[in-house]
Amino acid sequence: MAQQALPVREARLGRPLGANGKEGAREALRRKGGGGRGAGPVCGVALLLPGGGPTGVRRPSPVTALAVRPLALRLARAGRPEGLATHVVHYRCRGWNGSAAHPVRDATWALEEVVRRYGDVPVCLVGTGMGARAALHAAGHPAVHSVLAIAPWLPDHRTTGEQPDPVKQLVGRQVLLVHGTNDERHDPDLSYRYAERAKKINRDTCRFEVHSDGHSLHQHRAEVLALATDFLLGSLFARDYARPVRDALAAPPPLGLRMPLATGFGASLRH
Repeated sequence: MAQQALPVREARLGRPLGANGKEGAREALRRKGGGGRGAGPVCGVALLLPGGGPTGVRRPSPVTALAVRPLALRLARAGRPEGLATHVVHYRCRGWNGSAAHPVRDATWALEEVVRRYGDVPVCLVGTGMGARAALHAAGHPAVHSVLAIAPWLPDHRTTGEQPDPVKQLVGRQVLLVHGTNDERHDPDLSYRYAERAKKINRDTCRFEVHSDGHSLHQHRAEVLALATDFLLGSLFARDYARPVRDALAAPPPLGLRMPLATGFGASLRH
């Protein structure tokens, strides 16, 4: 199937978010150079990749970027003492669009932009839905240290006739997938199968299941945010993971790929 022509436009990075969500370019530059009162250098970057649809070359609705803002703010607040810069990636278009895989191209551009702005710093790709799939695909970039895939959209290649999504690019990365068991938009069984293939070549892969929750993970939002924060700080800044994350990474399939996200996770992260 022929791909639609993509309108001439560029992807862009949202402004780096601070603890209050209002950090602008001026503050980011002070942090980059290590100058300025009370400022330090950027020591790690979280790139947030929003969701989208299978097709569509029109510019995404602003709502897609706004949907990941609460997560971005949570990560920015938690990582600020470590020197974390947090950016939301704004795609050129709203769809994946088959073999064109436009969000992957935008994620790769964003990674190059991070290197240009901040130098050799570790990056965690954090994606939701379609953005989670893009994050997994773009993980082979040298700057990427970890990938957090939330409710990932992973098509069933047994029915589409396409090749399965690759996993070799995940070697050497810390990878965590999290999925609601009642997700009716993106089949959680497909993310399990993907994680199973990834675990065979990359032992640092785990997957959490949020029982009874749907695609948006609203019922257990606090636990999901806590899990995301713990994983990001551990993977980028060598903090100790919470015990459930350590156990999930160490456990063989299926246990380490069907780890239940316990109610109340995050109330005492280091225990």
